[in-house]
Amino acid sequence: MRRLVISFAALSAALALVPVAQGFNPQTAGLQIALFQHGLYRGPIDGVQGPKTRRAIRIFQRRHGLAIDGLAGPRTRAALGPRGGPLFGTRSIRRGKAGYDVGVLQFLLARRGLFPGRLNARFGARTERAVRRFQRSMGLLQDGVVGRRTARLLCALPACIWRPAPRRRPIRVHRISPGETLTAISRRYGVSVNAIARANRVDPARVILAGARLRIPGAAAQMAMTQPFAVRAALDYWSGRYGVDARLVRAVAWFESGYNNALVSKAGAQGVMQVTPVTWDYVEVVLVGRRIPHTLSGNVQVGVAYLRQLLREFGGDTRLALAGYVQGPRSVRTRGLVLETKNYVAGVLALSRRI
Repeated sequence: MRRLVISFAALSAALALVPVAQGFNPQTAGLQIALFQHGLYRGPIDGVQGPKTRRAIRIFQRRHGLAIDGLAGPRTRAALGPRGGPLFGTRSIRRGKAGYDVGVLQFLLARRGLFPGRLNARFGARTERAVRRFQRSMGLLQDGVVGRRTARLLCALPACIWRPAPRRRPIRVHRISPGETLTAISRRYGVSVNAIARANRVDPARVILAGARLRIPGAAAQMAMTQPFAVRAALDYWSGRYGVDARLVRAVAWFESGYNNALVSKAGAQGVMQVTPVTWDYVEVVLVGRRIPHTLSGNVQVGVAYLRQLLREFGGDTRLALAGYVQGPRSVRTRGLVLETKNYVAGVLALSRRI
């Protein structure tokens, strides 16, 4: 199969001259390179998951029989093959390596003017020389290996925080005792209820039978990459407090920020739930009646409280409530759902059925 590559000449302006945009995530550059190599993406390699990137993801998902949500989750990245992983910051990379993280590395080096080559996600001699030049400029050992220190100096954004991929634990088998619940079993093994339910193809809302055997996957640490424990705990807590479907809340949070509490949009929306200052004030003054701390938990509380209010305003219509969350309730009533909102609602609902 003919290997597709991206020429430096065609992309130098996008890589070196454009300032960092809101929603910038270097990991997205690896995705864009992978989609380009699959012949689906022709936009700039800029680390911003805009409409062109999401459209390419959806086309890829449709071709591979995946849920079409425009998100590059674990299943979509797995379908990308060797180009879909691992993420930058999960391993040391050196000459001879290839994959998603090498593409991100080349992108980061190119933004600094150190990599005048092709973004092909393959760590060859040219990439090694660029890494050594960067290490020299930072006073590091010039070994050409991107380990913890080199990676952190290349990218200090939360998306790049060094998280070495954990070793997979072997799958264990648990025999259900009388009176046991999936919640109790999940706490015992440190694996989410949903992970256990998926591994055994059972409905987590139904009663489990004593004496049956459950496969306990060793996926809790691996899932932390896409579902950080602190964020997931806050989402589940506040969805329970406000009586909103936890799956819906998780899907909204993933669509809005990718569970990134440091994200700030052009409109000033902040955190996991991408709450604007106006919405925050409204929730504090009208819905809650007290100040809410500007913490991760506070951000989730405001977002969930606002979503519950929208569900009430639209008579429990989840589709219209989601539209109001992203487009604004007044705009939904006067204009109806615009195309971008329709795509957003469809994506959130699709994700909520499997998250």
